[in-house]
Parts: sequence; C-alpha cells; structure tokens
Amino acid sequence: MPEHHAAEPAAGPATEPAAESVPLEFLELLARGAPAEEYERPGRPDGSPAADRARLLALRVRSELEGRRRREAELTALFATAHDLAGVRELDDVLRAIVQRARSLLGTEVAYMTINDPEAGDTYMRVTEGSVSAHFQQLRLGMGEGLGGLVAQTARPYVTDDYMRDERFLHTRNIDSGVGDEGLVAILGVPLMLGREVIGVLFAADRRPRVFDREQVALLASFAAHAAVAIDTARLLAETREAMAELEAANAIIRDRSAAVERSSEVHDRLTELVLRGGGVDDVAAAVSEVLDGEVEFAQFPEGGGSTPARAVERSRRDGHAVRDGDAWVAAVSAGGELLGALVLRGHRELDPTDQRTLERAAMVTSLLLLARRSAGEAEQRVRGELLDDLLDAADRDPRLLRERAARLGADLDVPHVVLAARLDTGGGTGQRETTDRQRLWSAASHLAATRHGLAAAREGGTVLLLPLADREGPGGGGGPGDPGGTARQV
Repeated sequence: MPEHHAAEPAAGPATEPAAESVPLEFLELLARGAPAEEYERPGRPDGSPAADRARLLALRVRSELEGRRRREAELTALFATAHDLAGVRELDDVLRAIVQRARSLLGTEVAYMTINDPEAGDTYMRVTEGSVSAHFQQLRLGMGEGLGGLVAQTARPYVTDDYMRDERFLHTRNIDSGVGDEGLVAILGVPLMLGREVIGVLFAADRRPRVFDREQVALLASFAAHAAVAIDTARLLAETREAMAELEAANAIIRDRSAAVERSSEVHDRLTELVLRGGGVDDVAAAVSEVLDGEVEFAQFPEGGGSTPARAVERSRRDGHAVRDGDAWVAAVSAGGELLGALVLRGHRELDPTDQRTLERAAMVTSLLLLARRSAGEAEQRVRGELLDDLLDAADRDPRLLRERAARLGADLDVPHVVLAARLDTGGGTGQRETTDRQRLWSAASHLAATRHGLAAAREGGTVLLLPLADREGPGGGGGPGDPGGTARQV
C-alpha cells in the first residue's frame, strides 16, 4: 500500500501538464489572431479526442471572432458612408459618392448605378466607377432584361459569379455587348427603394469569377437603402432650391410691380393735387420727373413735321400710348383730335408698363390743364368783351357795378385809358387767309388786354381795345373820376 500510494503522485504530474497544454496553446493562437493554417501545423498535439475537439472549438471561435470583426468593420463603414452622404447636397455628387463607396465597401473593380425612367419604361446607366467602356457607360436596360433589368422589375437583389454563362437572365445583344466590352464576370445588383418604389439599381462587379456571400449582399442592400434616402433628399433639396429660386424671382417681380404701383399712385396723387390747386404744365412735368427719376419737359411740335420727335408725337397721338424715340419717351398731349404738344421723358431707355402708363396719364392731365387754361382765358376774354361793350354802349349803367366788374378783371376804370379800333382790309384775300388774319388780330388784342389790365371786344367785324395810359396826363385831358363812361371815351 505505501508503495502504491507513492506511485500515484508520480503519475499525476506526468499526464496533467500534457492535457492542459493543448487548450492553452489554442487559446494563445486565438489571442494573437494567428491564421487558420497554424492550427493545422505539424507537431500540434492530436490523436486524442480532447485535442481534436479543442482544435475544432478554437477554429470555430476564430471564425466567429473574424466574422464579428468583419461585420463590425462593415457596419462602421456603412454608418460612416451614410453620415457622409447626409452631408452631400448636390444630386450628382450624391450619386457619385454612392457608387464610389459601394465599390470601396465590397472591394470590387467596378461599381455603377442605373436610374429608372418611368416615361421610357426602362433603366439607364447614370454613374459608373472603375468603368473603361464608353458603350457600357451608355447602356439602357429594359425592364426584365439582363441582371439589372430584372432587379429593377422585381425589386429583389440578384447575384451571379459568371453573368455570361448564367441562364437565369434575359440576355440581349446590346446588354451582353456592353458587359463583354467592360469585361465584367461577377455581378451583384440590389434595388434602390423609396417605400415600395424602385428608383434604380446599385451594382458591384468584378472582371473575374467571384462569389458574393450573403453578408456582402446584405451589406450592399443596406447601403442601397441609405443611398436611396440620400438620393431622395438631394432631389427634394434640388426641387426646394428651384422652387425658392422661382419664388425669389416672383417676389422680385412683385416688388418691382409694387414699387411701380406705388410710383403710379404717388404721381396720381401729386397730379390730382396739382389740378386742385391750379398747377401748370411745368408743375406736371416736374412732378413726373421726380417720380420717374428722369427729365420730363413739355414740348410743342408742328403737326406733320418731318423731324423724328414730330413723327414720334404723331405715332403717340395715333396709338394713344407713349412711344420710344431713341433714348427718350414721348407721350402726345392732345384733346379732341387737336395736338397741343407732348411730354418728353429723357434718361430712361426702357420703361415698364406701369411707368409708361404714368407718363401717358401725365400727358392726359397736361391736356386737361391746357384746355382748362384755354377755357378760362376764353371766358375771361368774353367777360372783358362784355364789360367793354357795356362801357361803350350802355352809359346808363351803374358806375359802381362797372368798377367792381373791372376790378375783378384787374382793370382800373379810374385811370385814363386809350381806345384802339382796328378792322382788317381783306384786299381780295382768300377766306382762309382772312380767317387766319382775323384770328391773329383778335389773339394779339386779347393778349394785350390780359397783360396790360385792359379790355378787348370784337365789334362789327373789327376789334376794339381799351388800354390804360402809361402817362396819367394822356391826350385829351382826363374825364372825371366819377364818370367811367366818359373815361372810356376820352382819347
């Protein structure tokens, strides 16, 4: 018994280290990330079930760790790519970034994207990365044609390790020619989805046979989901920018029109004020000059003149609108077919419709002022003529009333006056010439009466003019101040 007990301890230390060293060695390989070949290297303890089981478990753990590291790297790259895409705003930049990142994520030689064309009913090549064939870069795939057309039609991912030999796809001469020209062999395509709508297809491809595993298909599909959102965001931003640009343009038009309407309202108010307070033509021109920020003047042009301004005035009178004449704008001032003159605006080569109507309105107001002035002048001449007739013909009129009537016309009957009478000697002239001369005589007499505080009247085919004497001691002495009738007759 003592010898048996002494032998047991000797056997234990000889077997335990060998049994424990097996899993420890595999753990060391796992810890330093050794390649799989080292787990099979000659000299490894094997032959026992425990050693084989430990090696298999270590290889399984290594594979699991490697897969997790790969998925972690892929997810990191995926999120980084999604983050980068979120910062891209231009649609072309987004599409280019998607294709570049897809190629980088899967480590393929070529990556490309097709976009669906609802109107044409197909999908066309939009962006390529790593492509060298012009024919391939211009491909259009009908729905269901080739691998890409099938993905676009079914909204499902498809993969092949050798496209030309794969009979699952509908091969066409155009597609096969493009793929062959590019030299592609292995192709993976996943749909770009917005909700349930397929907007395109994202591809990764190699020029040699390659098996894309499920993890790579899932990775590209996840990336395609982020890419579709980025594409939609870029489209919405582009549409928003376009809408904002259109809105800004519309606002600019509205601002311009509002400013023009304000200017038109301002000139309307100012013209109305001018009319109410008895302003003149020059006041109208000054007001329009200020509102339109130019130089406006009232000008008279002879009817039928051959000069360019006269032709412009005639065209404006005929059309009823302001017209451009070189660097100026001309608006005829007319009434009842009679040309009274024109408003000429300088300093504006172009006028918007509102400002053009403002100039036309000013011309209309000018014609009203001229007609009002003419009517007032004619009325005053008529009153002066009636007063002179009463002075000459009605000696029994009340002197006080006569003085009051004269005072309202600016005449003073208490000062010496001279009476002038004129009659035309036609001398056998034409009726038109006689009428013109008679009108000139009457205009001259009326002008003198209005400017010299006198009176004028048309009497018996002639003209009679009563003017105050500059010298109070005029010819014929002076009548009594209380005898206005006598004053009118002393010469």
